[in-house]
Amino acid sequence: MAKVLMYTTGVCPFCVMAERLLSQRGVEQIDKIRVDLEPGRKQEMMERTGRRTVPQIYIGDTHVGGFDDLSALDRAGGLAPLLADD
Repeated sequence: MAKVLMYTTGVCPFCVMAERLLSQRGVEQIDKIRVDLEPGRKQEMMERTGRRTVPQIYIGDTHVGGFDDLSALDRAGGLAPLLADD
């Protein structure tokens, strides 16, 4: 299964929904970067993704985006193949 990285905060409902969806698709581990605990990482996230909101999700080297993007990818049938890549 591909590595999943998520920029997140401790109080983000969309982050919780993203984690739940990924878990339902078989993801057992998500590497989380808490931008609320490490403020410098928020700047890193914005430079890397061009976005300011969390979650920002990477599957392998692919920037998926936020929860809405993740959910749309899943509905379109693109999430499972992306997760299957190593």
